[in-house]
Amino acid sequence: MNPIRLGYLYGFGAYLLWGFFPIYLKLLRPAGPVEILAHRIVWSVAFVALLLAAMRNIGFLRALTRRPRAMAGIVAAAALIAVNWGTYIYGVNSDRVVETALGYFINPLVVVLLGVFVLRERLRPGQWAALGVGALAVAVLTIDYGRLPYLALTLAFSFAGYGLVKKRLGLPAAEGLFVESAVLALPALAYLGWLVRRGESTFGHVSAGHTVLLVLAGAATAIPLLLFAGAANRLPLSGLGMLQYLAPILQLGCGVLIFHEPMPPARLAGFALVWLALIVFTADAVRHSRRTRAEARAAAPVPAGSR
Repeated sequence: MNPIRLGYLYGFGAYLLWGFFPIYLKLLRPAGPVEILAHRIVWSVAFVALLLAAMRNIGFLRALTRRPRAMAGIVAAAALIAVNWGTYIYGVNSDRVVETALGYFINPLVVVLLGVFVLRERLRPGQWAALGVGALAVAVLTIDYGRLPYLALTLAFSFAGYGLVKKRLGLPAAEGLFVESAVLALPALAYLGWLVRRGESTFGHVSAGHTVLLVLAGAATAIPLLLFAGAANRLPLSGLGMLQYLAPILQLGCGVLIFHEPMPPARLAGFALVWLALIVFTADAVRHSRRTRAEARAAAPVPAGSR
């Protein structure tokens, strides 16, 4: 199969799984958000360890021990992804799927914002316009909710920060997920043990199906991430950038159409402003990419034989 076509296939698979993830999380109740998070961490370690063992790819661990700065980055990435996962699980299982979708809609804008304040990047006018419209959207949604949409903002900032740390670490998807989950595994196991001692664990006490679903949390975490890595290796950034909106669109659909969460006119107006900001942002990115390619072609030396 053509590599580009295969990349889009992987990308659609990843974002479809992420988009319908709220349905899976709802099935894990009556387990609480922290218990679900702990199982997700523990079973992610187990699943990816088996995968890496099958691929005979464990040598990267020795290389990591010789990079103290990398270990510090892994701890930071683990903390950020734990906040992101925990917030998302809490949002879904407290019937706020629409607000979690908002978090992933505004994530690209937060990435740009971090670029300004952390990496000292200079923004183009189109990017500033997108950020301005995005800020207006948050203001409208704050009025609608009667509070800051803190779940959405926590998801957006934690995932953007996670992406920034991951970019500097440069670890492949499976290896990165393994070491990040391994850092969190001991606290997760300790929490699960505490629940067992108190008689509050749902693992093995609800139904066989519920127990299997908790165990599958590792695969449900790793598989879309590996599909995304396959897409990222084959697609141009513009193609990958377009696909990233598929997951929050599906999450929003789950919230409104499947779980019947309210979408009053003011909230819809806020989301419309977010979508407008993303249209401005995407159009600017495409225009900049085309201009950069054109300038690169113009600057390329002309072969002597073609004169």
